[in-house]
Amino acid sequence: MQDYVRRILTSSVYEVAEETPLEPMTLLSARLGADVLLKREDMQPVFSFKIRGAHNRIAQLSAPERARGVICASAGNHAQGVALSANRLGIRAIVVMPTTTPEIKINAVRKRGGEVVLFGDGFDAARGHAAHLAEKHGYVVVHPFDDPDVIAGQGTIGMELLRQHPGPIGAIYVPIGGGGLAAGIAAFVKFLRPEIRIIGVEPEEAASMQAAIAAGHPVALDQVGLFADGVAVRQVGEETFRICRELLDDIVTVTADEICAAIKDIFDDHRAIAEPAGALALAGLRRQVEQGAAPQGALIAINSGANVNFDRLRYVAERAEIGERAEALLAVEIPEHPGSYRSFMRLLGPRSITEFNYRFAHGASAKIFVGVKLTGGDAEKHEIIALLRGNRLGVIDMTDNEVAKLHVRYMVGGRVADLKDEVVYRFQFPERPGALLKFLEGLNDAWNISLFHYRNHGADYGRVLVGVQVPVETHADFIAHIDAVGFPYWEETNNPAYRQFL
Repeated sequence: MQDYVRRILTSSVYEVAEETPLEPMTLLSARLGADVLLKREDMQPVFSFKIRGAHNRIAQLSAPERARGVICASAGNHAQGVALSANRLGIRAIVVMPTTTPEIKINAVRKRGGEVVLFGDGFDAARGHAAHLAEKHGYVVVHPFDDPDVIAGQGTIGMELLRQHPGPIGAIYVPIGGGGLAAGIAAFVKFLRPEIRIIGVEPEEAASMQAAIAAGHPVALDQVGLFADGVAVRQVGEETFRICRELLDDIVTVTADEICAAIKDIFDDHRAIAEPAGALALAGLRRQVEQGAAPQGALIAINSGANVNFDRLRYVAERAEIGERAEALLAVEIPEHPGSYRSFMRLLGPRSITEFNYRFAHGASAKIFVGVKLTGGDAEKHEIIALLRGNRLGVIDMTDNEVAKLHVRYMVGGRVADLKDEVVYRFQFPERPGALLKFLEGLNDAWNISLFHYRNHGADYGRVLVGVQVPVETHADFIAHIDAVGFPYWEETNNPAYRQFL
């Protein structure tokens, strides 16, 4: 540790990197009943902590090594650090990136002067190709994590944390991919403040350090999930493993849904958008607090980066509510007769409905897919399920069903044979608690609802697609009735999407 502390104290990171702020998470702290702080490495010039280790390594190169140029393999954040550092020092930089790398990271590397080579489906394939090019052309390899100078560069975060928060610290939560960040922070903090717990956090689908410690040596995972692409590493480094095995107090694994919830927490508190790997440490912190496993004192999470494709935010927003146990997804079976919707909604009372999908099917019962907003977490969900079953409604909990969350919720419906007199209307109404029940209260039991789709999108207005069986002779009465409901509507009976699929 003494050697690493010396390397950290004499590092060159501040030639290009910045000392990032340590900021309180006021809203989350109040909700968890803990003192939660966030280290804002997303505010680095490359929006990631990786600039620290990359520059510290490149700055140590001799003149002949600089003349040969440098090469690295990276999913994006280390790549940007290498590109920026090499550009500042006038060194050629070749960056091998997996073909799955988000476009925002590829463009950022090119913008900073790096020559991008796309190869393979993941980091390990890219790393192998980088090694091949280095051997062929003589480039100096700048490893993303398994190098003492890189580890020391990342360790400067630990130095800043102890200076920024001299008071009691219970634990520092650190994301782990290859292990360089965790190793660097642990080496410095444990040397000066051994009482502070250092907790590594990994995604369940890419827990390579946990697997290495269990095995007693680095092992290659058969596969890793790519949601948190910044930490999607199949095998940790030899040196990072050695340090982490000795100095980490624990490793926590979290789900993709929990990461999405942590991204939302960071946005709510700081109006900043973290990449999935950037919110990983906070997800682990939340899990330990909620399980009663977090120590006393300030709890610090490292926000390691903000390089996220905008398109990915659709998935994040969809899963965040589930990740923080703020939404329940239920499959409910109700009687197939007029008035059943209203009876069902009355049972749920004032709770906000986030989703409601139904398509008519011949039979005595109707199956609906419904989302319910929760304020009391799993306890409230179980209370709702018990209430519905107590009223003799069939219920299946779909909240943690991956097929339901990824696919079925968007596929409820289909064409129905021999469905007579169906007309389809799209309605819009102010989005507030109870608005969906009010809408249903306004419909008349004289016409049977044959299709219903609603999804809360967080906008000011709710949007509902409704199919109703309306005989031709009662059409004028139906129009008069929906006019009286008072919400804007549009007929979609001849819409080609409805004709083709519903």
